[in-house]
Amino acid sequence: MDEINQIAIEKRLLFLREEHRDLDIAIEQLAHGVHHDQLRLGRMKKRKLALKDEILYLESQLVPDIIA
Repeated sequence: MDEINQIAIEKRLLFLREEHRDLDIAIEQLAHGVHHDQLRLGRMKKRKLALKDEILYLESQLVPDIIA
């Protein structure tokens, strides 16, 4: 992997991690609210899982392949 791609992946990871943290906070606040919308909460949780999957994928791209 060249350095330009690695930098692009690292920038994307920073963005995704921030969005993941923001969603975590929003989900927590919505879940503890008096009138919480189950549909919205479910969509937020689904988005959070999708972000986590993309984060894990990009992190795996940064790890060099080791041939045993």
